[in-house]
Amino acid sequence: MADTTAPTASQGALAGLRVIEMGSLIAGPFCGQILGDFGAEVIKLEDPRTGDPMRQWGRSLPKGQSPWWPVIGRNKKSVGLDLRQPEGQDLARTLIASADIVIENFRPGAMEKWGLSYERLAEANPGLIMARVSGFGQTGPLSHRAGYGLIGEAMGGLRHITGEPDRPPARAGISIGDSLAAMHAAMGVMMALHSRHATGKGQVVDAALYESVLAVMENLITEYDLTGYARERSGSVLPGIAPSNVYPCAGGEMILIGGNGDTVFARLCEVMGQPGLAQDPRFVTHAARGERQGELDALIGAWTATYSLDDLLGRLEDKGVPCGRIYRAPDMLSDPHFAAREAIVTLDHPVFGQVKMQNVFPKLSATPGRVRWPGPPLGAHTDEVLQSLAGVSPQGLSDLRTRGVI
Repeated sequence: MADTTAPTASQGALAGLRVIEMGSLIAGPFCGQILGDFGAEVIKLEDPRTGDPMRQWGRSLPKGQSPWWPVIGRNKKSVGLDLRQPEGQDLARTLIASADIVIENFRPGAMEKWGLSYERLAEANPGLIMARVSGFGQTGPLSHRAGYGLIGEAMGGLRHITGEPDRPPARAGISIGDSLAAMHAAMGVMMALHSRHATGKGQVVDAALYESVLAVMENLITEYDLTGYARERSGSVLPGIAPSNVYPCAGGEMILIGGNGDTVFARLCEVMGQPGLAQDPRFVTHAARGERQGELDALIGAWTATYSLDDLLGRLEDKGVPCGRIYRAPDMLSDPHFAAREAIVTLDHPVFGQVKMQNVFPKLSATPGRVRWPGPPLGAHTDEVLQSLAGVSPQGLSDLRTRGVI
């Protein structure tokens, strides 16, 4: 296993841990990104011919490269290794024998087919933690089905309640199901590491995409079980929570206002120049405002439409009314709060020159994470890793490369 001496502030909280990342796209690799962000040595095994498809996904830039890869591939070492060839599988087993964690998001059964089952790997490395990310989990009647993010989001309940009530279910605009599964896998790895400190034994972290979505669905199941109410799409509002919506501004911009608490609503009414609304029987209580949500939103929208966004933000902030603009990338890059907290970092990239991306979160006071380098070229670390960790000679590397194993 990797060095387990105490990490320093410059190394990150997970310094000394070695991670072998297998799989592709988002659900597995985002888990690897999180661990690498906080200092773990992440060695990514990729198909030596094509690499992770994330290298091409998104809007294509110079030389067919994707702007997505510098982010999800950051802080990782790339090793081109064909896991479908027996020699590739042997090399993978050798690398995993020295690792603390292995991450995979293949369809269940693929690792077993390649002789890389947890049971076999744990024989050589009893402390190994294997994070297995899949659509439906490693067990159950659906476990062997392909599980893409949109399917897991639908099965977990998110898709049905997303969008406008008179339209088909909408998507969130990002691959939220994959990202949630990756985050749950990363949390599971941390729990398994804590357990290993006490027992010396590793274990499997089984992160199912649909369950990771279900985990953040608040009281959706319990509400139905106790009341018979099944949540439906409600657009930009939560039914019964008012005012809490997006409202028009002069010039076509939009503002978000959250004023559903009694005292906050009273302050909002003052800013509107209608303090009497706070005592109006139609809106005097939280329940009353929820029952007349549409009526109240119409009143507020008529008022906001007469002011510019910046004017409204100033007026509402002065009175302590929660409000905000709807951010896009240009807003983030110019916002002083983003800058003050270094939420965006700039890195040197061999093809793109300088590239901006989100920083590492959350912020740790003693051992913070950091982005050390963007996603590397395919196979950039093959020779280094196989020589140092698998003992492959220069002649052996040349032979493996000739036969397409690496």
